[in-house]
Amino acid sequence: MNETIVFDIGETLVKDDRYWAGWADWLGVPRHTVSALVGAAVAAGGDHDDALRLLRPGIDVAGARQARDVVGRGEYLDESDLYPDVRPALAALRERGHRVLVVGNQTARAGQLLRDLDLPVDLLATSEEWGLAKPSPDFFARVLKEAGTEPAETVYVGDHPAHDVFPAKAAGLRVAHLRRGPWGHWWAEDATVRAAADWSVDSLTRLEAALRA
Repeated sequence: MNETIVFDIGETLVKDDRYWAGWADWLGVPRHTVSALVGAAVAAGGDHDDALRLLRPGIDVAGARQARDVVGRGEYLDESDLYPDVRPALAALRERGHRVLVVGNQTARAGQLLRDLDLPVDLLATSEEWGLAKPSPDFFARVLKEAGTEPAETVYVGDHPAHDVFPAKAAGLRVAHLRRGPWGHWWAEDATVRAAADWSVDSLTRLEAALRA
């Protein structure tokens, strides 16, 4: 049986540039300031929302996100937000008989925006839609249920060690660590990440060859 390949979303399929630029504009700070603080959160092994909390201590991130939506300044995604290797890589995997799923820690709105792009996938869902978020073991149990394959026949692809690599491996899945985005690059040579990941790739177009090898 061919493996089911499950993809993270942020900095795996989608560039986060627009996401952080939107927050910077909403908070009234320079965009490079937010980028620098996201980098600091990455280096400390923290959550990316820590960057917002550094700028606005005590911020209700979910409430602020809703406020942005109300005034028409909420999340937005279009084709330009996809990394250029996404469509060809996903299509190639499906052509080879793999089932392709996309599930990450995103909002329901992000899920709908991504489905509107009509990516070549069998399922696309987000943590908010499921009511389950990484790194919870329940999230990966749901991934396996949707995949319909055994853990050893399921590959999770992502950039974030704490959200993708380690919990997916703990759930018995095989793991491909993608070296891109701030988390992917910062932890690329970390010995624990390299030991946990079955493969390390720097683009999705290299993933198929890595799986065959």
